[in-house]
Amino acid sequence: MIFVAISINPERIVRNTTHKNRAINMLSGFSAIFMACSLALLGGQYLPALGFEWLFLWGIATFIFVRGYVAAIMAGMSSVGLTGPRLAGGTMCYLAEVAGAILLILGRGVGLYIAALGTIVLFAFLISGAWLLIIGIYEEPVEG
Repeated sequence: MIFVAISINPERIVRNTTHKNRAINMLSGFSAIFMACSLALLGGQYLPALGFEWLFLWGIATFIFVRGYVAAIMAGMSSVGLTGPRLAGGTMCYLAEVAGAILLILGRGVGLYIAALGTIVLFAFLISGAWLLIIGIYEEPVEG
């Protein structure tokens, strides 16, 4: 869905800081989920090794998400979906991933379940973010 949202009107996304950061957040979030799943499917890994891989991956993804969201709010260009609860909810999902990774580093298998729950909820946030991107593009006035 994010690829459709970006391809519909890329010029408007690039010109609007809110749309651009939302698109970056969606792409990096989906990419992080796919990479985390791929890393988990590598055979013969011990939990701490997976935990270190995930900690690195989710640390970067968390930074990109928070930085992009704050930049979008500060720009004030499009307020569609830029709410405190969305920022808090998304951040909590990313922090669940980080917490799961830390537990894996410590050899605790429960980290897989925490990360899985964070991933499932994050996936819903990312899909809704892609929808908000589409809505935001069409709610802003056309320059003419």
